[in-house]
Amino acid sequence: MKSRPMENEKKDWRFRLHEVIYESNTKAGKAFDVALLFAIFASIVVVMLDSVHSLHLRFGRLFNRAEWLFTALFTVEYILRLISIRRPWRYVFSLLGLIDLLALIPSYLSIVFVGAQSLLVFRAFRLLRIFRIFKLGEFLTEIHFLQQALKGSVRKISIFLLTVLTIAIILGSVMYLVEEKENGFSNIPESIYWAIVTITTVGYGDISPVTPIGKFVASIVMLIGYAIIAVPTGIITHDIALALKKRKELPEVCPSCAREGHDDDALFCKHCGSSLFR
Repeated sequence: MKSRPMENEKKDWRFRLHEVIYESNTKAGKAFDVALLFAIFASIVVVMLDSVHSLHLRFGRLFNRAEWLFTALFTVEYILRLISIRRPWRYVFSLLGLIDLLALIPSYLSIVFVGAQSLLVFRAFRLLRIFRIFKLGEFLTEIHFLQQALKGSVRKISIFLLTVLTIAIILGSVMYLVEEKENGFSNIPESIYWAIVTITTVGYGDISPVTPIGKFVASIVMLIGYAIIAVPTGIITHDIALALKKRKELPEVCPSCAREGHDDDALFCKHCGSSLFR
């Protein structure tokens, strides 16, 4: 009989802890998440300031102490997140769980590997929690919409990139044949690198043709670059337009229960189960 109250107290303790850490719709949960965001932002600022050589010489010890303080704080927070849920492994392998883990590993790796501490800027990804704190669900819906549109254009973009890579290999090889090695085109990979830089209109200028034939080939590569640079934009815009058209065809209000907020690919109302199309 005595074990049940103790079990209930344990469950209540875990429930309250879960409410504070995971639920942002309560005052305690929102205060915890806001404080956590400030801590994340402060730790990122410390890492960035520590990368400045003059500041590192003056305040390096202070930055190091602050970083380990943040690391201890985030480690305790990570452990509490695991304790407060029934299936910790689900959180560990979730997106935010992996980001939280990546935010901790660099500090401990810096003990063994010099320079690993600079990877702590990955903590910036933890600022994504702001979507949950301020209930920006509509933004997440728009992100899902763009994700669906980009997913539909992956195959077309892949074929396009493969075509561009083939063109770069061919033109780079041609440039290797027509240009002198002294001009920077010492091998085919270097020439392909030049072709990719030129086609993408980046133009670093570290390698440039000198011979008349080489300049002629370079002119062709430049024109090809301007011709194909708008292709991926057109592909993505076309798929976004198709997704938007499909989205507009979906009724905003259920004809049975008059509820809103349905998914883009929904066929039935998630509130009453009725068909959205009649």
